[in-house]
Amino acid sequence: MKICRFDNDRIGVVRGDLVHDVTAALELMPALRYPLAPGDALIANLDLLRPEMERLADRNPGIAVSGVTLRSPVANPSKIIATPANYSAHAEEARLDPEISVFHGERTRSIHEQGLFLKSASSLVGAGDGVRTRFPDRRTDHEVELAVIFARPTAGISEADALSCVAGYAIGLDMSVRGKEDRSYRKSLDTYSVLGPWLVTADELGDPNHLDFWLKVNGEQKQASNTALMLINLAHQIAWAASLYKLYPGDILMTGTCQGVGPVKPGDHMTAWIDRIGQMEVAVGAHA
Repeated sequence: MKICRFDNDRIGVVRGDLVHDVTAALELMPALRYPLAPGDALIANLDLLRPEMERLADRNPGIAVSGVTLRSPVANPSKIIATPANYSAHAEEARLDPEISVFHGERTRSIHEQGLFLKSASSLVGAGDGVRTRFPDRRTDHEVELAVIFARPTAGISEADALSCVAGYAIGLDMSVRGKEDRSYRKSLDTYSVLGPWLVTADELGDPNHLDFWLKVNGEQKQASNTALMLINLAHQIAWAASLYKLYPGDILMTGTCQGVGPVKPGDHMTAWIDRIGQMEVAVGAHA
């Protein structure tokens, strides 16, 4: 199932080029009381809601996906976790480019030496919201990657069982201002985490370890790779993250980008695609 959030917080099931409004399924969710549990309530109740969402999608006529504004399919993650330099070609380009790496010219540090990092949940937007660049005198770079959305509270899990805690997958854009500040500072600006165009449930996507993906800017291909080329695979990343942080429904893991990272500026248009997920269009503008 492909699940999207669109326009003014409507929930849709995407089939082909059409989105079917299934917002009424939210009426089945348990009443929420303060203090709210961490995480995203829709993702936490997805197993409960899916039969009704399917029924409503069968009944309600579809509207063109191109005619709606796609928001992030996750509204309320407690955190966004990210894996650095997870493709060897990108690790090398970062080592050689002084604007990408503050460790220019030094030995390339392993992923485990660098550690996972966190991005602010408030940086999250959907494809239709677009990116708004900050610091006009500095580079803002695109980084396309597979994004993982977690299904349930998880604290510690083996690599063998790691994929069992995944609700689904989406395309992620880990936008990055270049500079010497900490990663989380430069990557947590408003609109600097793009998720979309929708969530593809884990059962529909299947094996996430052999997915082609690419990113174009103004129609010119800039990045292309396959998730099989990750230096540390998805199960390892999930088990590592769950050993450090309790994972909550709707939490997001961005799994690292490939070579070809480069700058975007206001007026540019990014197109990102991942096999078995789909394609999303993201406009770049200037911060107001």
